[in-house]
Amino acid sequence: MKKSQFAGLLILLAFGAVKFNIEQRLTEEHRAAFFHGAKLGLSLRQQLTQAELLAALGGFRAVVADFLWIEGHVAWEQTEWGRMELLFRNATALQPRNVEFWDVRAWHLGYNVSLAALNDKIHQPDEKERVKNQHEYWKAAEKVYLEGINNNPDNYFLYQQIARFYEDKPQDYLKAYECYTKAASFPHAPTFLKRMAAYDLVKVPGKEREAYDLLAKYYKMGPNERLPSVLSDLKYLEKKLNIPPAERVYNPDSQ
Repeated sequence: MKKSQFAGLLILLAFGAVKFNIEQRLTEEHRAAFFHGAKLGLSLRQQLTQAELLAALGGFRAVVADFLWIEGHVAWEQTEWGRMELLFRNATALQPRNVEFWDVRAWHLGYNVSLAALNDKIHQPDEKERVKNQHEYWKAAEKVYLEGINNNPDNYFLYQQIARFYEDKPQDYLKAYECYTKAASFPHAPTFLKRMAAYDLVKVPGKEREAYDLLAKYYKMGPNERLPSVLSDLKYLEKKLNIPPAERVYNPDSQ
């Protein structure tokens, strides 16, 4: 073996060892930071340029993710939905602990892309198919939110956002209630989340009594909890449940 060939072999072996150590460290960082499912896998490596991949492996993951995010925003402005999702997916894979990345990615799918699919009469004249396509994007958005939650199990924010999504799009108020309740259980979550959960429970058939008891509990906490929405729902439920006037929590005539 020539000296030049031997030297080249040594360089390749050294590069391989360094590359293995970097990737091993990256894998350990993923595990330590709740990186459940958002991995720097083969598909992502094939999609990134060589320079972007080396930067990501070299500790500039956040910089590469921000660049991809900006590119994804440009793709959104140009209504290049497939490219937008690809770029956002790569950004969340590189920075899975950035909850806003997950939220905006899911929001685009669940709101913007789903609406575009519903209105796309040129490529899909059949209304039933357009509605079906819209619902498929809702499922895609839900999947992104759940993946984001899986990568951030210690943060209330994505539970709050998926609850809002369940309200707005599939209008699954039971799931919205469950997610708001989960979000409200975190120590530093906003206090209004518990009321948001109760408002959604009011809309679930068969859960009226449970919703009433929950709102009555907040009402009894004092004036600060007696917001117009709380009072309105209490009044509605007392009538729907045929609660005798003497037993009603909210009696506007006595206020």
